[in-house]
Amino acid sequence: MIRLKRAPTQRSHLGRLLIYGALAVLLVYAFFPTFWLISTSFKPQLEAFQNPPTWIPRGITLHSYEILPKDHAGFVQYLKNSFIVGIATTLITLVAAAHAGYALSRFRFRGARSLVLLILATQMFPYVTILISLYTLFRQLHLLNTYQALILAFTAFSLPFSIWMMKGFCDTVPTELEDAARVDGAGRLRALYDVLLPVISPGVVAIGLFTFLTAWNELLFALTLTSSPNMRTIPPGFVLTYIGEFQDRWPDMMAASVVVSIPVIVLFTIFQRQLVRGLTAGAVKG
Repeated sequence: MIRLKRAPTQRSHLGRLLIYGALAVLLVYAFFPTFWLISTSFKPQLEAFQNPPTWIPRGITLHSYEILPKDHAGFVQYLKNSFIVGIATTLITLVAAAHAGYALSRFRFRGARSLVLLILATQMFPYVTILISLYTLFRQLHLLNTYQALILAFTAFSLPFSIWMMKGFCDTVPTELEDAARVDGAGRLRALYDVLLPVISPGVVAIGLFTFLTAWNELLFALTLTSSPNMRTIPPGFVLTYIGEFQDRWPDMMAASVVVSIPVIVLFTIFQRQLVRGLTAGAVKG
C-alpha cells in the first residue's frame, strides 16, 4: 500500500515558527552576557558608563587588552596562581577519586552504601561552615596565604562529588575485564591503571574538567584564605583590583575576563567528545 505524504498545513507552519521564535529568544538570552562582556571590553572608560548604554562601541579601543601583559603584579600573577592551584587540585582529586571510587565499586563490605551516602552528604554543608573550620585549621598550621591552603581547600570541596562520580563510572565496567587481567598476573592496581581507567577515560575527563572549573571559578575560599595580592587567584584578584571605592574599571575587567575565558573554551573544545561521553556514561549500567 502506498501512503501519500500529507502536505504541511498552515497550523504546522505556525507551530514551527513559534518553536523557532522561542529558541531564538532563549539563544539571545543565553548569549547576551557574553556579547555585553566582549562589547564592554572594547569601550573607553567613559563610554562604559554612558546612559543610555551603547550596544556597539563607538570609540573602539584595545587599551584594556594592551595593559594586561604589562600588569605582572596583577593580572599575570592572578592567572599564574589560578593555573597552579587549578592543575594541582585536579591532579590530586583525580588520583584520590580514582582509587576511592574503584574501592567503593569493587569491594563489598558492611556499610559500603552508607559510606557512599556519607561522602555525598558532605556536599550538603554550607560553604561558610566548612570555610570557618578550614580557616581555623590553616591558621593553626600557618598555611594561610599559601598554595597549599588553596589546593587543600579546593580538593576538599571537589573530592566527595568526584568520588561519587568515579564510583558510578566504575560500576558501568564489567568485572570480567579485570578478572581476565588478573588471570594474566596483574594485580588490583595494575588492573585499575591498564584496564579500568582507559575504559572510563571519558568519565575521568569529565571529573577533571569539573574539578578544574571549580578551582578556576572559586571566589569565597580564595578570598578568605589569601590576603596578599601575590597569592590571589583570578576571582578575588579581579574583584579587589578592578572594583574600588572611587572607581570601577569595567572595560579592564571585561577584557581580563575575556582573556581568562580562553583556556576554558580551549579545554572544552579539545575534550568535548570525551566530556559528552563521560556525562552520559553513567546513565546505563553495563
